[in-house]
Amino acid sequence: MAQIPLLQLSDISLTFGGDPVFDALDLVVQERDRVALVGRNGSGKSTLMKVMAGLVEPDRGTRVVPPGTSVGYMEQEPDLSGFSTLGDFATSELEPGEMYKVERAGEGLKFDPDRPVDTASGGERRRAALAKLMAEAPDLMLLDEPTNHLDIEAIGWLENELKSTRAAFVLISHDRAFLNELTRATLWIDRGMTRRQEKGFRDFEAWRDKIWDEEDQARHKLDRKIKSEARWAVEGISARRKRNMGRVRALGDLRSERAAMIKRQGTAAMALDAGPKSGRKVIEAKGITKAYEGKLICRDFSLRVQRGDRVAFVGPNGVGKTTLLKMLMGEVQPDAGTVELGTNILPAVFDQARAKLDLDATLWDNLTGDPEMRVSGKADQIMVRGQPKHVVGYLKEFLFDERQARAPIRSLSGGERARLLLAKIMARESNLLVLDEPTNDLDVETLDLLQELLGDYDGTVLLVSHDRDFLDRVAATTIAMEGDGKVTAYAGGWSDYQAQKAEQAPEKAPEKQPAAQKPKGDKPKAQSKSGLSFTEKHRLEALPAEMERLEAEIAKLEELLADPELFTREPVKFKKATEALVQRQEKLMASEEEWLELEEKSEQA
Repeated sequence: MAQIPLLQLSDISLTFGGDPVFDALDLVVQERDRVALVGRNGSGKSTLMKVMAGLVEPDRGTRVVPPGTSVGYMEQEPDLSGFSTLGDFATSELEPGEMYKVERAGEGLKFDPDRPVDTASGGERRRAALAKLMAEAPDLMLLDEPTNHLDIEAIGWLENELKSTRAAFVLISHDRAFLNELTRATLWIDRGMTRRQEKGFRDFEAWRDKIWDEEDQARHKLDRKIKSEARWAVEGISARRKRNMGRVRALGDLRSERAAMIKRQGTAAMALDAGPKSGRKVIEAKGITKAYEGKLICRDFSLRVQRGDRVAFVGPNGVGKTTLLKMLMGEVQPDAGTVELGTNILPAVFDQARAKLDLDATLWDNLTGDPEMRVSGKADQIMVRGQPKHVVGYLKEFLFDERQARAPIRSLSGGERARLLLAKIMARESNLLVLDEPTNDLDVETLDLLQELLGDYDGTVLLVSHDRDFLDRVAATTIAMEGDGKVTAYAGGWSDYQAQKAEQAPEKAPEKQPAAQKPKGDKPKAQSKSGLSFTEKHRLEALPAEMERLEAEIAKLEELLADPELFTREPVKFKKATEALVQRQEKLMASEEEWLELEEKSEQA
């Protein structure tokens, strides 16, 4: 017996004042489907989900939901008007005997049902909407960025709930680890076309690249055919006018076909300039303790951050990650202990609250009105890494068009706001990046590019994120904040932290004495037998591979620069290759020096 779909869209077309968002779209969601909905920021993912939820009426086409089938939708900005508390909103569709379901979801998602709606943050409102949806347990759940504003513990809770549910769901998320664990099919919106593959997000990139490669080959074949036919038209049409007009019309059809091929949107032309080097020591915190509003943030915590380090801070929401970052940057004073900043520090800060963006101002005014970016006497230019550039030209590098340049910030999606803030940060020279939740709302391609940029960045990175995959790709040290002032450093990213924590757990069980009763002279647990800390030991092990990679890159650049005609033929390429060679030689020298220091320290133990 054929399965009846939970939701069916047929011949859906939708236009918002310009190019069609969707045209002749057909879509079916079956029972137990677990679908990732992916696409670039602005491609129409949230719009399609609203069509699926019945909240946006298409220009053409039909939406069919069988009688008795319930569809629940969690949107990015839920409307809580008319409700006094978050709990009132979350329980509004439940029977009195089902209130416990919201309480259970509230515990897992960490939201306070008694919080007044008027004082609730955007993140708290989203958690209430998610708790409402999970408690109602519809047959089909439509989840638009459910992991935003959730900490890793809450993401883990939600992941387990969705793994065990019998409901179908369609999921928009930037969190790769979340999508990899949960999805078994992928819907991909690309240039107004929606494709489906019966494989989860784990296989998405290979599928996408295969399709793009096939497109490139088809475009290349068509270009060659047009070129051949055009040559024929020039050379032979006058002699065979009547006999070959059909061929001329065919050439016109080929050109029309080529023009109809929609160009893929490129990735943002993001770049980071580390500027002048900072000193070897960037930050040194010694024995810092801080309590805030009666809650202990950290106790007797010490950390040394050196040039080039990639340090991630993880922990539950509200544990104090942002406060600790501000202490390390000298913006907040510790109650005890000291924080010393190194020399020649040029910081750039990505603010979690997007406080540097004036939502009522336009993109143009946000950039030109920044004192650090303003070009004296030039109302249409901004300073980008020491060079003046037209404001619209710079915005286009971050995938904004000229129309958006004059639009208010509040008209942008969350991903577009994050991209604009990255544009502001990347316009200035820096050697210390402080990134507080930079991954929220960014699409997969932009996340990939940001990860690559951070990998090549010569400066130092301090990072707060709940994106486990991004942490694994970027972080070399993870600072775990576990509450009650307990802050511990681990080598590596999120997975390394989890593995080390699991290894240490059995060792703690037989201890009869609490750590506080140990003599002060004892070495901390993070110290290994070699005399190196866990972070230093991990670094010593990683350096040989890093030096080998740098040597290989240097060899390639030297081979390129050995071409005597390169300077006259491609001066820009020659200049960039020369600069890259100098940078990598300096990085190799610094890595060798660091390896020698750590090796010497290890041998002295």
